[in-house]
Amino acid sequence: MSIRRNQSEVRNVLALCNPESGQGSKIVEAFRALSTSWDAIDGVNVFYQESRSVEDGRAKTCRAIQAGVDTIFVVGGDGMINSIGADLIGTDVKLAVLPAGSGNGFARHFDIPTRFEKAAKALLNGRTMKIDVGYLNDHPFFVTASLAWDADLVSGFEKSPIRGIAPYVFAGIYKYFTYEPQSYTLTIDGNDRKINRPLMLTIANLTQFGGGAKIAPNARADDGMLSLVYVPHMEPLDLVPKIYRLFDGSVNKIPELETVQFKNLRVVREREDPVQVDGELINVGVDIRVEVKPQALNVVVPQRQKGEASLP
Repeated sequence: MSIRRNQSEVRNVLALCNPESGQGSKIVEAFRALSTSWDAIDGVNVFYQESRSVEDGRAKTCRAIQAGVDTIFVVGGDGMINSIGADLIGTDVKLAVLPAGSGNGFARHFDIPTRFEKAAKALLNGRTMKIDVGYLNDHPFFVTASLAWDADLVSGFEKSPIRGIAPYVFAGIYKYFTYEPQSYTLTIDGNDRKINRPLMLTIANLTQFGGGAKIAPNARADDGMLSLVYVPHMEPLDLVPKIYRLFDGSVNKIPELETVQFKNLRVVREREDPVQVDGELINVGVDIRVEVKPQALNVVVPQRQKGEASLP
């Protein structure tokens, strides 16, 4: 165990939970996992608080930074990771995650266990990694941002009284028949391109949508690049047999799918629709600018992640 190293690096830790997350009923279990691992080490002080809203969580995060906290644990999903992590960008404060959301795309990318006890122990003996941050019209994102049907289905999922992968899939099927495609004019690192009525238009910083669905299997967290994933409109009989490829890591074998890496992107669309950013819907205009800020966020990750063996 690397307890000695963690004792020298970590002094004050804030654990913030979202009681309304996909696994909100397990918050006590999450805090217990931290109490028996991180909080059990001499010289490490762990403080526990609830994030009662986005504004409340960010206010507590800012106060913690000012008070000298050097690690903030988010017990929640990708949306909460986004709102809390946004205030850690460009600071020395480290972000750690106990996954408690519906999809947990952030945690799954870094192979953070979904069981709280295992996750807490894996991060206790983990390492700090500097990861890239994507920006969509100045709004940061860590996992993905989506602009087409892949964004619209989130609105259907938000109306579901239950959480999990099944209602997400059902929301996608329902929204497929109600979504109104539009065309996009792109400027990708200075090169212009027109995309007519795509089914999917996703920008990925990490590999995951969540729930094990990998939209960009080759995405790396620290390469200073983002991935634009494009899928043209497809008929249901063509689409449904290919969905499984999202879950077995072979999505790049879908002939219609195209992935382009970039640093700067401009998107001009026909009408204003909400976009998905780390699992949450936000409103932006018809003119969208996307860029990457390399290695701008310190994240505590397990010592090894699948597919990233070359990382230090």
